[in-house]
Amino acid sequence: MATKMAGAAMNLAKRESSSLCGKLETDVEIKASAGKFHHMFAGRPHHVSKATPGKIQGCELHEGDWGKVGSIVFWNYVHDGEAKVAKERIEAVEPEKNLITFRVIEGDLLKEYKSFVITIQVTPKRGGPGSVVHWHVEYEKIDDKVAHPETFLDFCVEVSKEIDEHLLNEE
Repeated sequence: MATKMAGAAMNLAKRESSSLCGKLETDVEIKASAGKFHHMFAGRPHHVSKATPGKIQGCELHEGDWGKVGSIVFWNYVHDGEAKVAKERIEAVEPEKNLITFRVIEGDLLKEYKSFVITIQVTPKRGGPGSVVHWHVEYEKIDDKVAHPETFLDFCVEVSKEIDEHLLNEE
């Protein structure tokens, strides 16, 4: 009997845990090339604040090299009207796919989420100029009272549009 009860409790915990995990994705159409947009995050994220100063105040390299797996970057940003910080480790960089993945390792997001991973992949638009920025956010909430990070995804869409405008003005 005790074994059955322990098993039932473990299954319940797994189900509960899985409802705390989630994924959100969105696509943003931009006019800039996929390579240029990707390079803003992989090659020169410290310039992102120039493109979107109202949302991202700065990005500093804390360890490693820009755009290299294992490197640590520190972001200062404004989300939902509040100044916030995020320390992130670059987990993947695939230049041929215009893909970069960041894992949040410290900062405001970890007050509500046990884990938070952001992947940005940019692909050229088929049959025309421009690109599509695909944002993929994978997370685990600390409890069921925490909202899914939809407003963070909205923030990513706004940042994408401002970076696009910045890149087009650079040309």
